[in-house]
Amino acid sequence: MDAVDRLLLAELQADARLSYNELSRRVRLSSPAVAERVRRLESDGVITGYHAHVHPGRAGLAVMALVTMQCYGPLCILRAPEVAAWPEILQLHRVTGGACCVLMVGVADMTAFEQLIDRLAAHGQPASSMILSSPVPWRPLTA
Repeated sequence: MDAVDRLLLAELQADARLSYNELSRRVRLSSPAVAERVRRLESDGVITGYHAHVHPGRAGLAVMALVTMQCYGPLCILRAPEVAAWPEILQLHRVTGGACCVLMVGVADMTAFEQLIDRLAAHGQPASSMILSSPVPWRPLTA
């Protein structure tokens, strides 16, 4: 990756809906050259998708939490691919330290959260921290 690729990534992270014409104007390259660079960044796996940032609370997920799981062995949540497909699980990270993984979950209310914790408990010991606010909800990569 060179400086132009990094500039393209910065522009696309700020607004993924930019046209190739607008991108070409901003990075001072021809539109075909920009299109080729973007296609290469996609095929190299640098750009993994284009997404809308959605406010969880306004989309009906009033309760957001981080759940740490201690779940080693055959019941481990990482060995149960169906769990990763549960709609309440927004992110699942395998981590180092005392826990196996950390999940970011979102549900409509505390009743739904309690039900989710009960389902997770079949895979190990869950410990949760409620997300009160997110001063940095998302940040573009700059490196």
